[in-house]
Amino acid sequence: MTSPIIQLTNAGLSLSGNAGSVTILSGITLAVNSAETLALTGPSGSGKSSLLMLMGGLERATSGQIEALGQDLGTMSEDALAKFRLSNMGIVFQSFHLIPTLTALENVALPLELAGMADARAQAEAGLAAVGLAERSGHFPAQLSGGEQQRVALARALAPKPKILLADEPTGNLDSATGAAVSDLIFELCKASGTTLVLVTHDTALATRCARVTQLSGGKLVPEEPVA
Repeated sequence: MTSPIIQLTNAGLSLSGNAGSVTILSGITLAVNSAETLALTGPSGSGKSSLLMLMGGLERATSGQIEALGQDLGTMSEDALAKFRLSNMGIVFQSFHLIPTLTALENVALPLELAGMADARAQAEAGLAAVGLAERSGHFPAQLSGGEQQRVALARALAPKPKILLADEPTGNLDSATGAAVSDLIFELCKASGTTLVLVTHDTALATRCARVTQLSGGKLVPEEPVA
């Protein structure tokens, strides 16, 4: 039996503020298998985005253990985590986080160049073509629609061929038709490449496209129900 690609064991996250320590997540034990599609759902403030950040090593767990691809994220330095993400994870946010002074092609090529790939430009061009933006490669983010910017962000996340894609409300800033098109792309590209998808969403229709739906409430997991 193969090991989960992501494994959280009794993981918790507490943050310190003026009013003292605040518990964001507690007692999270969750396994995600290779090539699985998993939706994290729950009301605002339930901790689903924080859980996604723990999986990506963008937040440090304050208790428990988090492993990805057999690596204990809690024992890694910030530099080691950054290199690990660059090689193994793609991340897409609700806000597109494109660099405004770079073209679409340059935005997609940047992580490839940082990873030392000699054919970064060619891979970036292929990535943009995969999301239907080959003819927009020379445009800057301000010259692109919201849907086009999110497709560039998706191409950037998937161009390095990551084993894991973490998506935080990827259609939250898009109208329904554009959001549906971006959602289709995410599932199509992940299926084609065998990429594991963990998706945070408040959209029930989007969540039920995943093979498994996990709900959070008050920083804890709610017992899972099988998707019909």
